[in-house]
Amino acid sequence: MRAPRSELPIRLEEACVATDGVAILDRVSLTIAPGAPTVLMGPNGSGKTTLLRVAMGLTPLTAGRIAWGGLESANPARRAIVFQRPVMLRRSVAANLRFALGGGVFARARHASRIAELLDLVGLAGLGERPAPALSGGEQQRLALARALARDPAVLFLDEPGASLDPAAAKAVEDVIRAVAARGVKVVMSTHDVGAARRLAGDIVFMNRGRVPEHAPAAEFFAAPATREARLFLAGALLV
Repeated sequence: MRAPRSELPIRLEEACVATDGVAILDRVSLTIAPGAPTVLMGPNGSGKTTLLRVAMGLTPLTAGRIAWGGLESANPARRAIVFQRPVMLRRSVAANLRFALGGGVFARARHASRIAELLDLVGLAGLGERPAPALSGGEQQRLALARALARDPAVLFLDEPGASLDPAAAKAVEDVIRAVAARGVKVVMSTHDVGAARRLAGDIVFMNRGRVPEHAPAAEFFAAPATREARLFLAGALLV
């Protein structure tokens, strides 16, 4: 699970996404480089989810450009995304992972060992035969992470992975993110949880109104945010 150089960096140049004349991403220029997790922060409606979808290759730009490792049409097979409310297939935990492995980089003979490896990684060892819809919310989120990791992605995009989870479940998800990043997978995630961002981020992309007013190493961002918008956000003020 090590990111190949061909997938990174991801570069956006004057990237725009507009719907019905409304700018959702507004001239975003950004480089997502290898290394520790990149965390997107900002108020609701700031464009975080759209940026994740663009970087994944799911949402096309209406203007500007994006390139993965210098290629504007890179194969998305080495990228994976987990949305805020992942859907569980109505089958067992192991069968969810078996489905994700179909047509992937692992031979069928290796599926059983790969499933065991993934369940161990996300802390679900021993639960392979349990119905996935019967898992708790935190367990479902970790299964969703395992599914996304099934085909050995280079980059993993996460949209609010700790949302609506209790502290213990959120910590378990954070532990998985930390373990995945340590294995060389580039994690790009959005969150409203300042504590989670402090614990996980290598760099912070702060967004507001579809723009990126600030992008800085996490330590610098939290110690001395450079923009008024970021200072207000960290203070808990409403940005309007």
